[in-house]
Amino acid sequence: MTKIALVTGSSRGLGKSTALNLAKKRVDVIVTYHRNAEEAKNVVAEIEQLGAKAVALQLDTADTKTFDSFATQLQQALKNNWQTEHFDFLVNNAGTGVHSSFAETTEEDFDHLMNIHLKGVFFLTQKLLPLINDGGRVVNVSTGLTRIIFPGYAAYASMKGAMETLTKYMAKELGARRIAVNIVAPGAIETDFGGGTVRDNPEVNQHFASITPLGRVGLPDNSDAIASLLSEDNRWVNAQRIEVSGGQSI
Repeated sequence: MTKIALVTGSSRGLGKSTALNLAKKRVDVIVTYHRNAEEAKNVVAEIEQLGAKAVALQLDTADTKTFDSFATQLQQALKNNWQTEHFDFLVNNAGTGVHSSFAETTEEDFDHLMNIHLKGVFFLTQKLLPLINDGGRVVNVSTGLTRIIFPGYAAYASMKGAMETLTKYMAKELGARRIAVNIVAPGAIETDFGGGTVRDNPEVNQHFASITPLGRVGLPDNSDAIASLLSEDNRWVNAQRIEVSGGQSI
């Protein structure tokens, strides 16, 4: 039976790569985007070229007031495209970065990061629980910065640290439904995240490459770790933080 994954923030970057890697494994994908419908449409087309089915839905993960209407749209999409009421995998990937020292981080920036990376994930997952199949799986996305301290990311990493704790609670409480919950922590990756700092700033790129035993920063395709985690080969992995960083700062 075909599996269906919902990947938030999958019109670009790590989320897009995750969606495409899932499609290569014959998993159908529900793509979500915040503003750029055209990018999402292109991702849907790429997924279809790989032989999987896909649809794109707009979602603002920072605005919990929109989650009821999103769940309704999702139910309709599942019915129209798959003739089902449920999906199998939820990947909470959507996010943004703010680079600011602890002393200079504003309350507005703090709240923005919290709404997207912690509150939004908490309540979106809660809202979608009735639509996730028993025996399904949830993958949250953290960061290597919860282990490796790099000045300027105190607020961002704090939200991700909270997500790592929440992941274990989710795994414990959703276990009765056989839903496994894990969290993947990428290291520095060449995407447009945070304004493309790692991808476009040679000094930053070289710094992270120099502290990584494999001698480079991550590439978007390294997100195949998420797709692999959702395969049957890793069905027994649960409540784990899995860092995908090339051994950065060991």
